[in-house]
Amino acid sequence: MNNKFILFIIIIFLSSCFVIFYKGLNNPNNYIPKVSEKKKIPNFKAQDFNSNNYINSDKIFEENIFYIVNIWASWCVPCRVEHPLLMQLSNNKSIKLIGLNYRDNFNNAKKFINEFGNPYSRILIDKDGTLGIEFGAYGVPETFLIDKNKNVIKKFVGPINKEIVNEIKLIIK
Repeated sequence: MNNKFILFIIIIFLSSCFVIFYKGLNNPNNYIPKVSEKKKIPNFKAQDFNSNNYINSDKIFEENIFYIVNIWASWCVPCRVEHPLLMQLSNNKSIKLIGLNYRDNFNNAKKFINEFGNPYSRILIDKDGTLGIEFGAYGVPETFLIDKNKNVIKKFVGPINKEIVNEIKLIIK
């Protein structure tokens, strides 16, 4: 009788574990922060990639056009995947691309740009990742679409694709 009771408890315990794990597999625990509509871009001072001079955000976003801020790094494999699409977007005169080089080795980043091309009108260095956090990023690549009033109107987590490029083109028309 005692052995049957222990066997029964073990079966109940294992069945409960199975149900809990099965439900856990069906409910992914991915956190994607929400971007509030019309969030102003942060005021910041950042180091320019090419000149090493520090520049204020007011001087970067001074024109009355759309901007894309793309957070990238040379060590980021998805950044390599999206790069040809950024090159394509850089040909559009209605928008300027700003690159934010995130927690990267300068020489590796320079090699990346020399190898794949430079779609950015300006590249900023974010050596410790704080500027990316100020924008609301939590990884790379992330892309922010900024309207003529310097508001973040759209955030794209992960590498951009053709559908996102088409969506951006529709918004900036």
